[in-house]
Amino acid sequence: MQKNFCESQTKVNLMRAFAGECQARQRYYQAALIAQEQNLVGLERMFRFTAEQEERHAKQFFELLKDCAGTQITITADYPADVYTDIQQLLDSAAADEDKEFREVYPQFGQIAADEGFADIQAKFNMIAKIEESHRKRFEYYAKLWRDGMLFRSDSTQERWICLNCGHIHTGSEPPQSCPVCGAQQGYFIREAEAAFTAGYIMV
Repeated sequence: MQKNFCESQTKVNLMRAFAGECQARQRYYQAALIAQEQNLVGLERMFRFTAEQEERHAKQFFELLKDCAGTQITITADYPADVYTDIQQLLDSAAADEDKEFREVYPQFGQIAADEGFADIQAKFNMIAKIEESHRKRFEYYAKLWRDGMLFRSDSTQERWICLNCGHIHTGSEPPQSCPVCGAQQGYFIREAEAAFTAGYIMV
């Protein structure tokens, strides 16, 4: 039997999730600004890309609260104070936060929603949890590259690097210190395989 939504724990969990996603969006936006200050444009755009997805998650959770519109919902939760300027710390903490949402928070919220008779909300929690797993993998990938000194280095001399400013492609174990086409600094280069809209034709 479905519980009255406005008296449910699911209502509270949705507000907690909404608050968490809003904070994640802002944390990643702040991280993007730090990466920008350090001329790490590829990382800046990765943080912004992820921040925009967190914003969309927040919208989904917020819209599910429409049946309690006009009410006040009190929540208590722990949220991370990842106030760092070090790129490694930003990447590692972001990966850890995403992992917690994927493994603990959203599965628990989903189970509570199921127990209270809200199968559609359980499905939403479970789907967004899977997206958070992809975020965790994304942050772990870049954290390892940074830790290993491989963000701008490859073991392959055939690695293809793309300039995010003008689209120039450079082949080699490292991107140039500055783009020969537009003069953008090395921080604008990422592996072509990491760039949006390239996977479909990269091997053609």
